[in-house]
Amino acid sequence: MLFDLQQDDDGWPPVGSEGVWAIPVGPDRARLDNIPFFVPGVACGDVVHLETDAEGVVWAKEVVEFSGNCTIRVIPYPDGDLEGDLGAVLDLFAPLGVEGEGLEQFGLVALNVPPTADLAGVRRLLREGQNGRWDYEEGCITDDWCALDPA
Repeated sequence: MLFDLQQDDDGWPPVGSEGVWAIPVGPDRARLDNIPFFVPGVACGDVVHLETDAEGVVWAKEVVEFSGNCTIRVIPYPDGDLEGDLGAVLDLFAPLGVEGEGLEQFGLVALNVPPTADLAGVRRLLREGQNGRWDYEEGCITDDWCALDPA
């Protein structure tokens, strides 16, 4: 299934659509089975409503059931201490109960943060890393994530 993406004024995301793995859960619904790299507002495990266009392409339209997972995207700086190493980013978050995947073409790591992860530890590590290690964006966050201490 595909998600239609809209670029911002800076040309982000760098693609017009993103395909994701999904598991059918009804005639017009599917559960995301991987972490989206660019789609805002969705996470692995979310159930989405589907529509098929005239060419037979299946498009994800809206989330109808949230999984409780967060999607966080991390871009390590090539000149930082990780030297842009996507695997090193994944290794840092794994002990906190987080899994992810790197996309070398764009120097990007997509993290899946389940509700069972050390949310406070993940947030702390993300913020500490902003001091020259990486930049990040919160692609899809939950109420539990939002309830964390903002400082």
